[in-house]
Amino acid sequence: MERWLNKIILGDCLDVMREMPDKCVDLVLTDPPYGLGRKLTSGGTWATNSLYDEDSVVVWDIPVSGEYFNEILRISKNQIIWGGHLYKHYLPTSRCWLAWIKINPLNTMGDFELAWTSFDSPCKAFSSPINPNNLKRSHPTQKPVELFQWALNRYSKPGDIILDPFLGSGTTVAACINLERQYIGIEISPDYVFAAEQRIKKATAQRRMFL
Repeated sequence: MERWLNKIILGDCLDVMREMPDKCVDLVLTDPPYGLGRKLTSGGTWATNSLYDEDSVVVWDIPVSGEYFNEILRISKNQIIWGGHLYKHYLPTSRCWLAWIKINPLNTMGDFELAWTSFDSPCKAFSSPINPNNLKRSHPTQKPVELFQWALNRYSKPGDIILDPFLGSGTTVAACINLERQYIGIEISPDYVFAAEQRIKKATAQRRMFL
């Protein structure tokens, strides 16, 4: 595990996960591509030409296959998967769903988002603005770090190994640094890896100042 621990890996997470041993990760906390394409961006604040290729494919929102979820379930003890209702045909039935209730969302956005979890406990909800600190967002579906910290506080403990195979701009890693969790981040886009690395530097510096 040492070669992956507390690192961001550039590549296809399926290839990386296939090399990992069974149940080597305490928790997968991730937000995979939703596969909604233009349904997700049309009329919204992120519907810009830069998100599409020449064939009008939403390049960051291509749905993933069941192989990815098979590997996630194999290598981790527990899982929290945002947008899991869109992949429920790949996931077991769950009693514990998480909801992110958005405060004052735009009319073109959903009022809340759901996460499938592997936990046998009651459903829980977290309320927050879409961008609590008015920070510049680096990814179309970037979520507040406060949301991921809430989830980590409830469903993990300090020192746990947290994997995000669809890292995006690095929200999971920032939350892990703030809460003293170990992390593994995997991202296929070099641009988002760069954005995540910048967030790590900032989160690490802030953590050192706090300590």
